[in-house]
Amino acid sequence: MKQIDDGPALKAWLKRLEARNPREIELGLDRVRTVFDRLAPNLAGSVIITVGGTNGKGSTVACLDGLFRAAGYSVMTYTSPHILQFAERMGFDGSQLDEQAIVESMERVEACRDSTPLTYFEHTTLAFFDQAGTRAPDVIVLEVGLGGRLDAVNVVDPDVAIVTTVALDHQDWLGADLDSIGREKAGIARPGRPLIIGQHHPPEGLVAAVEQIGGRIFQAGRDFDWQNDPPGWTLDWPGGSHRFAMPDLAGRHQLANPACAWMAARCLADRLDCKPEHLAVALEGVQLPGRFQRLPGRPEIILDVAHNPQAARGLADALGDGAGKTLAVFAMLADKDAGEVARALAGHVDHWFCAGLGGVRGRKGADLADCVRHITVTAPVEALESVPVALSRALEVADRSDRVLVFGSFHTVGEALKALNRSH
Repeated sequence: MKQIDDGPALKAWLKRLEARNPREIELGLDRVRTVFDRLAPNLAGSVIITVGGTNGKGSTVACLDGLFRAAGYSVMTYTSPHILQFAERMGFDGSQLDEQAIVESMERVEACRDSTPLTYFEHTTLAFFDQAGTRAPDVIVLEVGLGGRLDAVNVVDPDVAIVTTVALDHQDWLGADLDSIGREKAGIARPGRPLIIGQHHPPEGLVAAVEQIGGRIFQAGRDFDWQNDPPGWTLDWPGGSHRFAMPDLAGRHQLANPACAWMAARCLADRLDCKPEHLAVALEGVQLPGRFQRLPGRPEIILDVAHNPQAARGLADALGDGAGKTLAVFAMLADKDAGEVARALAGHVDHWFCAGLGGVRGRKGADLADCVRHITVTAPVEALESVPVALSRALEVADRSDRVLVFGSFHTVGEALKALNRSH
C-alpha cells in the first residue's frame, strides 16, 4: 500500500482525541451506535466483511483486499493499530486515504457527536464509516480492534465474518480462558450469515456462541482445508481444489489467512465473481509491514509485531535456522505475557537485547530482561532503555552473516523503523 505521511491537520486531530479521552479502550456499542445513526453513512451498496481473531487479522485483511481487487472490485479496508502513520489504518484500492479526506470525516463525526463521549478508536472508526459511505466501494473489509462483540466495528452488520484464531491475549478485557475469549469474538456473527473459523480446533465457547446467534459456521478442517505441499500449497473447499505458490507472507501459519479469505469469497459467490487465479495474483504481491518483514542488507533485519504466545510460536516457525546467530531486540507492553513469548523463541535466539517502551502501558527494559532470564534462557541478556538504543547495540554486535530480530509489539516495530529511517 502506498504510504502518505500524516500531515499537521491530522496530527492535530489525533492529539485532540488522545487528550479528550485518555482511555484507549472502553468497550460498548451504545455510544458508537448513537453517533453512527446521526452520521448515517450509506453502506447499503457495499459487501461488508468483518475479520476478528487473536492473530492473523491483518494478514487476512490484506489477502481479502488483494483478492477482490484482482477480481476487479473496489475495496476499502480498515485496520488497527498502525505502525508509522495513522493513515495506514484506512485504505482504498491499495492506497491510504489522504489526510484531507480523513480530517473532513473527523470533523463530520465531531459535528454528529454533540455531547456523546467517544474514545480515540470509536471516533476514528466512525470517520472511516463516513468515508466508506462517501466512496461506496464494492467491498468493505473491517478488522476488529479488540474482541468482537463490543468492538466499534461491530456497529455494522457484516455479510460474512471471519474469526482467524482464538488464543490467550487481552484477558483483562475478554476473559481468562479460551472459551470466554471465543464467546466475545463470536459477537461479530449474524443470524443466517456465514462465519468462517480459520482454526482446526477452535474453543467450544466460540462454536457454541456462534450457533446460539444462528450464524452459519464454515470451519477449517471440516468445511475447507489446506496442505503445505512444497514448493507450494493446496487449498480444498466443497466442490473445488487449487494449488498455489507460497505467499510472500512467511510461515506455515500464514496459509490459514488466504484460505479464510477464499472461503469468504466463496460465501459471497452470488454477489462477487472471484476465481482461484485472482487469489493467486493477490498472493504474489501480498505484503504487510511488521509481519516477518525482512529488510535488505547485512546483517539482515527481521521485524515482527508478535505480542502473544501463539504469534510468537508462529514467528519461531517462520524463523527456522539461520546461517549465523539470531540477535533479538525485544520490547513488550506491560500487560502482555512476556515470559511465554520469550519461551517460544528461546531456542532460536543467541543474544537478547531487552528494550524499554514508554507510555502508561510500557515495560522497562530491566524488568523485561529479568523476565527473560527466568525462563531458563542460556543466551546473554542485556537490558537497554529504548528500542533505538537496543537496535543500535544489536547492530554493533552482529556479524554480516547474523540476523537481527525486532519483535514484541506494534510499538517496537514502529520505533525500530523510525530509528532506521533516521540513520539512513
